[in-house]
Amino acid sequence: MRITIVNGFFLPVPPLGGGSTEKSWFHLGREFAARGHQVVSYSRQWRGFPDEETVDGVTHRRLRGYDHKRSIWQNLLCDFLWSWRVSRRIPEADIIVCNAVALPVWLGRLLPRAGKVVVMTGRMPKGQYRRYSHLARVLAPSSLVRERVLEENPALAPAIRITGYPINWSLLAQPQAVPHFLSPRGDDAEVTLGFAGRIHEEKGLVLLADALKIVSEQAGLPPWRLILCGPSDVERGGSGAVFRGKLLSKLALAGYSNRVHLLDPQFNERTLAAIYQRMDVFCYPSLAEQGETFGVAVAEAMAAGAAPVVSNLACFRDFVRDGENGLVFDHKAPDAALRLARALEALIRDAALRRRLAEQARADVQCYDFPAFAEALLADFAELTGTLPR
Repeated sequence: MRITIVNGFFLPVPPLGGGSTEKSWFHLGREFAARGHQVVSYSRQWRGFPDEETVDGVTHRRLRGYDHKRSIWQNLLCDFLWSWRVSRRIPEADIIVCNAVALPVWLGRLLPRAGKVVVMTGRMPKGQYRRYSHLARVLAPSSLVRERVLEENPALAPAIRITGYPINWSLLAQPQAVPHFLSPRGDDAEVTLGFAGRIHEEKGLVLLADALKIVSEQAGLPPWRLILCGPSDVERGGSGAVFRGKLLSKLALAGYSNRVHLLDPQFNERTLAAIYQRMDVFCYPSLAEQGETFGVAVAEAMAAGAAPVVSNLACFRDFVRDGENGLVFDHKAPDAALRLARALEALIRDAALRRRLAEQARADVQCYDFPAFAEALLADFAELTGTLPR
C-alpha cells in the first residue's frame, strides 16, 4: 500500500521536540515501511533536518510550520495554513493519515486521489468532527473519545474503532543505561516517584505538590524523591515560566525541594525510557477532563515497570484498573490532595504492592507495542482499500 502520514504544524519528526502523536506515527511509519509499504511523512521543518530525506524506508518531507501559540484561535489559524500547504503537495496514495484539524474537512471531497482518509483523535474533539464527512476511519484512543466523536457526528459511528495508543513497549521493557544527569540508585530502599508530560497546570501538578506535602509529614516512610520530566515553555505546550516558578516555589516551601528533579526532555527515546525505569511509582494526576484522550505517558511508564497512580478520568479506565494494575484517586473530591497522598503513601510503604501492581501493569500494556499495533492497522487499512497486506 501507499501510505501518507500528515503530522501537526509545530513539532518535528523524528520527535526530538516531544509530542506523543509525532512519536507514534514516526514509529508506525517505520513499521509500515519494514513490511514493504510505501510511506511518505509530512512534518515541520526543523533545524538540522533536510527538507526531504528517506530514512528506514520512510520518505520525510518537511514544510514550513509554526510554534505553538497561547490562543486556540491562533493555533487553529496555524493549523489551517499548515493543512492548506500540505494539501498542495500530498501524493496519490491508498491511505492518508491526518493529524491536523482542518485538512480532513476538504481532503476526502476535493482530493480523493490522496487515499482513504484516516484520523487518529489524539486530542479531545472540539467541534471539528461536525465538519467531517468523508472519513474512512476514525481511530479513537479510548471509549471516552468514541463517545465524544459520536456526540459531534453520529454519522461517523461505522467508521470509529477503539484502538488505544501505540507505545514502544519493547524498548521501555528493556533495561537502559542510566543517563549521566540522573545518579544511579544509591539506596535500594529509596522510592522514586515520577511524572512525565507537559508542565502545565491542567496536569494536576499543584495537586501533586499538595499531596506530597502531606506525604512528607508522615512518620516512618522510606526515603523517596520525585522526578518531573517535561517541557514548561508555552511553545511546547507547557504553562510557561510563571507557572514553573510557582510550582517549584510550592515544592520549596513544602520543605522537600531537595528531593525534586525537574528535567526538560531534550533527549532521545532511550534516555526517556531510562528515566521511566528509574521510577517506582508514576503519578499522573491530570485534571484535564476535556483534554486527556488516553494517557500515553501512563502506558509508557507501565511498560517500564512503574506502578501507576492516576486521577479518575474516563480516558484511563480502558487500561488502568484500581487495585489490579494501579491506583486511582478521585480528583474531584474536596479532599483530593489527601486521597492522592494516601495512594502515594501506600505505595511508598509497601514494596510488595508496588511490585504486584507494576508487574500486572507491564503485562497489560504489551498489546500497545508498535509492531502489534502496526499489524492491526495494516489489516484494517487493507480492508478499507480492498488490498492485501504484504
